[in-house]
Amino acid sequence: MAKQVGGREKVGFIFEDYKNYLRSKRTVEMKIGDTGGVLEYLQQRQLDDPNFFYAIQVDEDDLIANILWVDAQMMADYAHFGDVVSFDTTYRKNKEGRPFALFVGVNHHKQTIVFGAALLYDETASTFMWFFDMFSRAMSGKKPITILTDQDAAMAKALAAT
Repeated sequence: MAKQVGGREKVGFIFEDYKNYLRSKRTVEMKIGDTGGVLEYLQQRQLDDPNFFYAIQVDEDDLIANILWVDAQMMADYAHFGDVVSFDTTYRKNKEGRPFALFVGVNHHKQTIVFGAALLYDETASTFMWFFDMFSRAMSGKKPITILTDQDAAMAKALAAT
């Protein structure tokens, strides 16, 4: 557009307006397309594998806030090796700024194994409480003996409450 009108200053809006427009457009597209696609994928996985577990938390506007998923292999691995787990969100954020969270452990061959994964809205105590509660439900109530974390205050508060 800038080339067509002879420079950015002649476009008629500032770069922040452009970024805000793109953000709102992506939000609308996600509401309509991505959300349906995610739900369809999770439901199909559960149809293919009755042991597949997923949980979705929505916000006050009925938009997806948090998603947790655990497949049958993760459940089996957790049953055998889930006494000590590491929970981390420092894999950090995708382009929308959402933390990707993993519960991981180590098997008897010293290989890293994943027990559960989630896309979270934020890193607040209430989000972590939801995550830990849903993870416990997925694992039939079994809680790890030891959880290694990055000492995040919100995580510590959530763990103390569960």
